[in-house]
Amino acid sequence: MTTRKIVVISAGLSTPSSSRQLADRLLADSANLLQERGHEVEAKVFELRDLAHDITNHLLMGFAPPKLEAALDAVASADGLIVVTPIFTTSYAGLFKSFIDVIDPQALTDLPVLIGATGGTPRHSLAIDYAIRPLFTYLHARPVTTGVFAATSDWGGSGDGVRSLPDRIFRGATEFADLVERTDRSELMSDPFALERPMGHLLGGLAGE
Repeated sequence: MTTRKIVVISAGLSTPSSSRQLADRLLADSANLLQERGHEVEAKVFELRDLAHDITNHLLMGFAPPKLEAALDAVASADGLIVVTPIFTTSYAGLFKSFIDVIDPQALTDLPVLIGATGGTPRHSLAIDYAIRPLFTYLHARPVTTGVFAATSDWGGSGDGVRSLPDRIFRGATEFADLVERTDRSELMSDPFALERPMGHLLGGLAGE
């Protein structure tokens, strides 16, 4: 039996938070699928609102306090990453982007990512594909095809009339579990030189310039 390390990042600002609620459901389905396939799951959940001051200090001073460092180390050594952010003015939350900005760019290479987002109306779901997914693709992560958006009406139980929220969560979790099951990324990240990608790629293509 192998262990798969999953890190969950929730950028919700309120307590309780619909972003955290969605993150918990994405994690639950993903973990259940992996456990059914014979894997142990080690999950760590981080609420960015608890790290907001540390993230700001890191951006200003270039130093990660212990709690933030623990989150960054967890992401770097994960087999899979679940991220959920509220959508503000058509894009991800500023706190979410600030956290991404303090991650070592190499830490996300080949990392399976399940993207979730929350917002008031379904039309905000487009932000997953035009804002959030390109961000992780640029950083050489591997976002799954299905992004899961939860509008306020989705929590009422009637769904969106096309595919209910539980169905979308399960579909995204299935794609995510498929990638996480096949990766040995957490083992490779313990030795950065063991990554299959050439160093020129890891350095942002500088070797080819």
